[in-house]
Amino acid sequence: MPRPGFVLDVDRSTPPTLFWRGEGFSLERLPADRSRIIYPPEPLAGLDDLDGEIRNALLNPLDMDPLPELLTPGMKLTICFDDASLSLPKMQRPDNRQRIVEAVLDMAAAAGVDDVHIIAALGLHRRMHEYELRHVLGDRVVDAFLPRGFLYQHDAEDPDNLAVIGHTDEGEILEINKRAAESDLVVYANVNQVAMDGGWKSLTTGLASYKCLSEHHNPASLQNTRSLMDRHHSALHKSIWRMGKLLRDSGPKIFQVETTINTEAFPAPFEFLAKREWEWTAKDRGLFLASSKSLNKLPNRTKRKIFHNIEAPYRTTSVQAGFTETVHERTLENVHAQHLVEVEGQTDILTMGIPFISPYNPESIMNPILVMCMGLGYLFNMYRGKPLVREGGVVIMTHPTYEEFHPVHHPSYIDFFDEVLADTTDPAEMSTKWEKKYAEDEWYRHLYRTSYAYHGVHPFYAWYWGAHGQQHAGKVIIVGGYPEAVRRLGFTPASTMNDALEIASDTVGRSPTISHLHVPGVLVADVK
Repeated sequence: MPRPGFVLDVDRSTPPTLFWRGEGFSLERLPADRSRIIYPPEPLAGLDDLDGEIRNALLNPLDMDPLPELLTPGMKLTICFDDASLSLPKMQRPDNRQRIVEAVLDMAAAAGVDDVHIIAALGLHRRMHEYELRHVLGDRVVDAFLPRGFLYQHDAEDPDNLAVIGHTDEGEILEINKRAAESDLVVYANVNQVAMDGGWKSLTTGLASYKCLSEHHNPASLQNTRSLMDRHHSALHKSIWRMGKLLRDSGPKIFQVETTINTEAFPAPFEFLAKREWEWTAKDRGLFLASSKSLNKLPNRTKRKIFHNIEAPYRTTSVQAGFTETVHERTLENVHAQHLVEVEGQTDILTMGIPFISPYNPESIMNPILVMCMGLGYLFNMYRGKPLVREGGVVIMTHPTYEEFHPVHHPSYIDFFDEVLADTTDPAEMSTKWEKKYAEDEWYRHLYRTSYAYHGVHPFYAWYWGAHGQQHAGKVIIVGGYPEAVRRLGFTPASTMNDALEIASDTVGRSPTISHLHVPGVLVADVK
């Protein structure tokens, strides 16, 4: 059995701890006797016959009839799938979504269904390049459906292809892709890497319009979301689940297929990243030193290419299909089995290394706004119960935070950084003052619809994602970041970890307690 996650109390014999620094790493010594490191569980074993498990899930779904019984000649069948924001890094081919889609298509063909569309559930994310579609769906599916126009990507700004399902009890509009809304059956192919994803979120965000998404992707919802990883304490997820009830009662029939993966994210020569530092062999230490020295000599563009070319050897730990809510509860059981680590109480400081990737920069640049989003939005929220750091405590992150942006993928991010953050870092204020301008800008809309750009409003949503962390922390420090960029974010730059701890002392005193969230290896701290 793989070892569970655990909490290591740092003493004088504890070796230096690995920290990500974007497209590189560092080793940092945390103060003895008042620091602890939260290590993730080791990867769970994968399923031996994944294709067989997928077929079994389609034939024996939860709280629904078997898929072949739902497929009839003349019906409209729409298959939707998670976009390139999952998994991180991208999984080795064949991707789980390819396996699911091919299995569904085989059953549809056997049933005589010939009206089939396949839609990438982008939400407000950028369109996928063809090579990304091929990686996720495989050549067979792409070659059969893309040239005929039956494989395409959701457009949240196409009024002719959006349909209003109705309004929730709270008055929230549910507006989704018209083809899906008018289908006899929608099959959703999902990869669940974290507890935040899946369930009703798949359709009510992935196939939603901007108007619909704005109902829950806003400062009020996200400042009142007490962990994105626990939907029962998430205002965002409560809104999504209200929309899900409406979709269940008034929308098309939905057959949800969810898969969970383990945390085996890095192949050779980066396998040392997943090991506990005191267990590094001489080979591991050599790989770390060689990798670090080589990366330090390379330009950023080359380093990014190396890391974004990684294909993770993930193993799939479960497959479940059928009624969305029942499926998602089973999914969460399997996600928690991989991720949960029991932790006792909070500390004064939370430290974390920010990696090269987030859900919003596959094949792209980790710009300063995404550093904030990954740190205060995603990693800060890797908890159930209470945050790892006490309210008013200090968050310390390590990342170069260079002032670089991908001009094709993130055009509105550039202007957001220069214009909006120069005016305010307060989510509520920027929402009131600036969001409408970016959301309705015709040039941003054109780039989103025809090129490979995130929606004009997306940098606002990335910023709101960190709203609770921003509100909770008394100070945020970035070690090794470009000072001007760090200050533009409203944070404090520091040259070294020791400098950061000295700066933090103004907020938390001279002998603060420290928790380090050890990544890679996804974990959720169950803080009591």
